[in-house]
Amino acid sequence: QVQLVESGGGLVQTGGSLTLSCAASGLPFGSSSIGWFRQAPGKEREFVVAINWSGTTYSAEALKDRFITSRDKDNNTMTLQINSLQPEDTAVYYCGARDPRCCSESVDDWPYWGQGTQVTVSS
Repeated sequence: QVQLVESGGGLVQTGGSLTLSCAASGLPFGSSSIGWFRQAPGKEREFVVAINWSGTTYSAEALKDRFITSRDKDNNTMTLQINSLQPEDTAVYYCGARDPRCCSESVDDWPYWGQGTQVTVSS
């Protein structure tokens, strides 16, 4: 059974930083693609960044400068560092997983999801 558990969300002031974590179990982490998506209130879930099995990163063009990801294969975790947070970054951030065919930005191509972690940026 695949499980993805996000953590690290919270309330932060504009300009601050947060690091989110995704702990994965029940899948071949080393040969899977792991991604981060976010969903703001009233909006569709959108792609943020993903890492494929070889460690190559794929980022949403508009976010790549402030959103930095890395994965630790030994501990089956992936982190997302968000810098210079803005109120428009307020959203639930989700971790997703799929097979090695990375990295579609479409939500429909990611079969496994965590429960999400809330990030709120105050102005």
